[in-house]
Amino acid sequence: MAALAWCALVLTGAAGGAVAAAPCQFEPIGEGRVAEITDARSFRLDDGREIRLVGIATEGTDKATLKAMLSGQDVTLRAMDDTPDRYGRQAAFAFLGASEAPVQALLLAQGQALVSTEIGEKDCAAALAAAEAEARRAHKGIWNDSNVIKNAESSGDILAGIGRFTIVEGKVLSVRQAGATTYLNFGRNWTRDFAVTISRRALPAIEAAGIAPKSFENRRIRVRGWVEGRPGPRIDVQVAAQIEILGDN
Repeated sequence: MAALAWCALVLTGAAGGAVAAAPCQFEPIGEGRVAEITDARSFRLDDGREIRLVGIATEGTDKATLKAMLSGQDVTLRAMDDTPDRYGRQAAFAFLGASEAPVQALLLAQGQALVSTEIGEKDCAAALAAAEAEARRAHKGIWNDSNVIKNAESSGDILAGIGRFTIVEGKVLSVRQAGATTYLNFGRNWTRDFAVTISRRALPAIEAAGIAPKSFENRRIRVRGWVEGRPGPRIDVQVAAQIEILGDN
């Protein structure tokens, strides 16, 4: 079902329109047989290469689903860049057989992952977001837990997840500039309540996406990223894809 849903995403939507290329079909960087699952989004091939599935976060999940899906299977790898990370792993999209849906999309549609913010290519990012939304609507996997998305007013709950990839929703009460940082404040106590930070270095990329941080004031947003404590809970926003506007109230 997830693969069928993914294929539907490549249609133009126009009557009789052509079918576009499937999302996330970047340059091939190799193939191989999966020899070992090392964690919920990483595996080792039989030639020794270590692969990290790019574009997703797997907080709150274990490696059982990936193991059932990939152990002993042949995969094709695609990526925009084949440079290994500092741990020697290659970040890539993995494809099983002739499937046009990457393994990432299958995990997202089963509720076994969250969309991270590493993918800048618009169509691929949108397709991954749609797969996550499908699982959220159906309460699959981690989405069967109502606490996956944190309430911005529950600072303690957010702060308990320091160092973890987290999604937070709430109303932005104020937007303030302090030095080289823009703060989206969700509470009145700036040292205790949850806030989103945007550095001066990241601001041009945010504004280039048509987003003015000041426009978030008094609006409900959903933000995703890694939680820091400085001293209250913070998520640092570096790309526009980390923020989703939910409404005005």
